[in-house]
Amino acid sequence: MLNDIKNLLQHNKITDFVKLNKLTPRDIAEFANRHTQWAVKLFSHLDPKHAARAFKFLRKQKQEIIIKSLPEEKAAELLNAMQPDDRTAFLEELSGNHVKELLKILSPEAREKTLILLGYEEGSVGRLMTPDYVAIKMEETCQEVLSIIRQRGHATETLNWLFVIDEKGVLIDDINIKDFLVVDPSTRVAEIMDHQFIALNVTDAQKVAIKVFKNNSRYALPVVDNNGVLLGIVTIDDVLRLAESEDTAEIQKIGGSEALDEPYTTIPFASLVRKRAGWLIILFLGEMLTATAMGHFEDEISKAVVLALFIPLIISSGGNSGSQASSIIIRAMALGEIGFRDWWRVIRRELLSGVVLGTILGIVGFLRIYIWQHFHLYDYGANWMQVATTVFFALIGVVTWGTLSGSMLPLILKKLGADPAASSAPFVATLVDVTGLVIYFTVAYIIMAGTLHNAAAPSHSMLWEHLKTSVAHLV
Repeated sequence: MLNDIKNLLQHNKITDFVKLNKLTPRDIAEFANRHTQWAVKLFSHLDPKHAARAFKFLRKQKQEIIIKSLPEEKAAELLNAMQPDDRTAFLEELSGNHVKELLKILSPEAREKTLILLGYEEGSVGRLMTPDYVAIKMEETCQEVLSIIRQRGHATETLNWLFVIDEKGVLIDDINIKDFLVVDPSTRVAEIMDHQFIALNVTDAQKVAIKVFKNNSRYALPVVDNNGVLLGIVTIDDVLRLAESEDTAEIQKIGGSEALDEPYTTIPFASLVRKRAGWLIILFLGEMLTATAMGHFEDEISKAVVLALFIPLIISSGGNSGSQASSIIIRAMALGEIGFRDWWRVIRRELLSGVVLGTILGIVGFLRIYIWQHFHLYDYGANWMQVATTVFFALIGVVTWGTLSGSMLPLILKKLGADPAASSAPFVATLVDVTGLVIYFTVAYIIMAGTLHNAAAPSHSMLWEHLKTSVAHLV
């Protein structure tokens, strides 16, 4: 197909090829995304309607390249053929000067609609809606409504829902088009109204639209101002793309990185490094605290190597449990399942979860030491039972602390107005690494004081005095 498209492009017959092979807008966009050298010529030979449908599926960088490279007449045809919401989504990513230049080539009607939508706050439902819809009056008959659809329907993005307004333009109901098709044509709109409808406010955050669409089986929802006047509609395709973008950004943040502005395969290498380096530096500085904590126990570790053997096991278990809790809570918050008001419920569940999970891991750790000692796979010394007990209780403490930290941090950040996804798994793991050492050696001090020693070590009383001092200093 690639060679066929190239040959047809050379002979200016791409539109015939698209129709003949029934290429979808996504097929066209995929070809253009992969082959930059042909993208401009492809869109210059597509008819405006085909081009507009495919243009919204292009990557942002590719969209800008194509618009800048097209002749002004072709660029104007493409922009004018786009749905108002798709055109606004494209323009809001451009610089102010570039937007001004493109506004000049729009038709007066398209320019007016675009300026209205761009006038709403970025990230609001107003930027997401389209002002093209079919509005009807309650005194009209179904026959008249069908005539209105035939007259104006071609200009609207969807006809699934029709919107009833009064003489002031206030929304009073929305009706599924099927309701007009199954009644007598002489039936008046008022007779099939139920006065129950769901509407978005033009100033609502776009995340609100995602939540409302998830909770209601709708293809389109009306958008009103504070007075209830119908301003436009939001359709499910735009909300699905927005939800995908939001989910992608959230996942990237949870992974310990800034959200990428464009696909991984096309983002410039310098931008990719910059977005990852910042968090890595922060996490590295956090891990330096772990090295500092280890330094406080340097003498003790050198005399009690058996304790050092289990440091990676202890702190990684705490970090893993914290990362699990953080990811679960962040997703639950994103789905609207919990909020800060549920903090006590979360604490109770995670406290119990932490104790149970810690006990499970503690048993595994205890059995590991017992089996290795019993079958002479490793000699943990005369006090191996105290070592196993230390690991058992330390794992309970560290895992419980990890789950509590990982679950509460997103809620606290949300309450403070920050992005909960910033409490990423690496961040929680770093936090628990440092505190896990303190918990581990505190448990060791309580259980093993006066028993752990080796031949080269000074008296155990002196050893544990050093350990006690170090723990107290860290705490």
